[in-house]
Amino acid sequence: MNRSAPTPLLDTITDPAQIRDMDNAQLRQLADELRLEVIDTVSVTGGHLGAGLGVVELTVALHAIFNTPDDRLIWDVGHQSYPHKVLTGRRGKIRTLRKQDGLSGFTRRAESNYDPFGTGHSSTSISASLGMAVGSALNKESRNCIAVIGDGAMSAGMAYEAMNNAGAMDARLIVILNDNDMSIAPPTGAMSAYLAKLVSSPAYRGFRETGKKIVEHLPDFIFDKARKTEEFARGFWAGGTLFEELGFYYVGPIDGHNLDHLLPVLKNVRDAQTGPILVHVVTKKGKGYDPAENAADKYHGVSKFNIVTGAQSKSPSNAPSYTSVFASSLIEEAHKDNKIVAINAAMPAGTGLDKFGEIFPDRVFDVGIAEQHAVTFAAGLAAEGLKPFCAIYSTFLQRAYDQIIHDVALQNLPVRFAIDRAGYVGADGPTHAGNYDVAYLGAIPNMVLMAAGDEADLRHMVATAVAHDAGPIALRYPRGEGLGVDMPEFGIPLKLGKGRILIEGTTIAILSYGARLGECLAAAEQLSALGLSTTVADARFAKPIDTDLLTQLVRNHEVVLTVEEGSIGGFGSHAATYLAQNGLLDGGVRFRPLIMPDINIEQAPQDDLYAQAGLDRTNIVAAALRALGNETEASRILQPLRSE
Repeated sequence: MNRSAPTPLLDTITDPAQIRDMDNAQLRQLADELRLEVIDTVSVTGGHLGAGLGVVELTVALHAIFNTPDDRLIWDVGHQSYPHKVLTGRRGKIRTLRKQDGLSGFTRRAESNYDPFGTGHSSTSISASLGMAVGSALNKESRNCIAVIGDGAMSAGMAYEAMNNAGAMDARLIVILNDNDMSIAPPTGAMSAYLAKLVSSPAYRGFRETGKKIVEHLPDFIFDKARKTEEFARGFWAGGTLFEELGFYYVGPIDGHNLDHLLPVLKNVRDAQTGPILVHVVTKKGKGYDPAENAADKYHGVSKFNIVTGAQSKSPSNAPSYTSVFASSLIEEAHKDNKIVAINAAMPAGTGLDKFGEIFPDRVFDVGIAEQHAVTFAAGLAAEGLKPFCAIYSTFLQRAYDQIIHDVALQNLPVRFAIDRAGYVGADGPTHAGNYDVAYLGAIPNMVLMAAGDEADLRHMVATAVAHDAGPIALRYPRGEGLGVDMPEFGIPLKLGKGRILIEGTTIAILSYGARLGECLAAAEQLSALGLSTTVADARFAKPIDTDLLTQLVRNHEVVLTVEEGSIGGFGSHAATYLAQNGLLDGGVRFRPLIMPDINIEQAPQDDLYAQAGLDRTNIVAAALRALGNETEASRILQPLRSE
């Protein structure tokens, strides 16, 4: 392997147990070499860089102090786990990160016994660690359970629900709060490091427990004042009063890049016999790599890049991304309508709302990693006559399902859901795939569902959502670039529940819902070359579904295929239900819904994922041929794919 710098000490590490025999100087060298390895790796693979660089020293310290994997170490979200992967026997495969058949970009139980829990979504680590701590106790096993959670993930209510539960149970649990963005602590230095070491020491804890026992026998008013005085003394220096109120013993803040500070504190915490402990560690995203430290997003997610300059490579494309089309369309509409506001959940750049915020700073709201709050907050805005666009990835909108039902749809409030990353997402894998939104939203009364077949239609769908005040409405669109179609100057509201026919034929009908439309058009060309006249229609709406279009296609064709970037229960299921309930399948038409299969497909390039799922042009052609009974020709067409 070609590396940017030698890593002689890291080269000797095959097991984290070796780290436990190193002295502090060796651990510092190991951290420096590990940082170089992470930078070099991500420059080749792309992925999450800044978060991993920020926890290099913390990763080394945790594996040096705790007996992993018997001690359970859970990295919240997991995008900061690249250094952890390097140290836990996966260095030989680290340059397969996020590639097909390679390492996951997140922690994954099936990948290593050093990954006790999969954490592709945020704010789950404390709940999982608590479950493991209680489970270990019930199994009469003694181990440490450690959750490493970033300050951004602490904006989610689930983290506090777990801490509240842990504090009430007095469970044996260690939470490492990795503070790298919110600056919730005063600057760290020698004094705070000394205090952290002091309050985590056995002597201080013993003195504290002895004092507690003494004052418990004093009158209540003296006991209460003594308790508050002790907590205030530590809270004054550390800012940990909130965590103390939740039942956690607070230690910190400490410099997360200084091993001389980290190691003794973690050792004290490891050996403590008290209940839940929170260690507040202050780090810097992108630490040790100037381009990342100086970037606005600290190189949170990057493509391949030049190590020397930090310049990221971009794939050439003449078509705009769907995300950018959504953002520009919403900006255009907001210039005309001052009631339009936008909400995102800690993803301003990912959803394109950073651009909206540059122009309308008072009309955009980033609520943090709090999708449930985002949806109900949007419902409150709608109740006051505003036009909220709640822009959330499909995979994260799942987290707010009850709020969509109870706070939006049940009250028929006109919240507009802009659902990004619909369908497969490529290198991020199944934790981030947008498989389910059509199915889970389609079951909700009062909901209108749209999916853009191309980037031009997305512009019209934004205008449609603006104009729709009768209740909630959602538009979905995928990750990546559009088809390169001509773009309209401005969006025009579509007629609800009406699709369009793009090509008319007589034998086969392909009804697309969403961005597989380009593949459907390509499949129609191949079928026509085989002498099979083919219609291609774009449904545009899953709810209300275009019943006139469905009826026309079924009555006038031998085969009808529906094609969508969604799971069972989605558009194809809605179409089949309507056709069956109205006897339209009794006339002999062969109806075949093509959907994302009922399995989790691991990370790979998007095109490869859709081929595996049977949703590319070749598989669409093969499905049509099979429906006509021509299995031989279908197999012949698919043979090149199988040989690959």
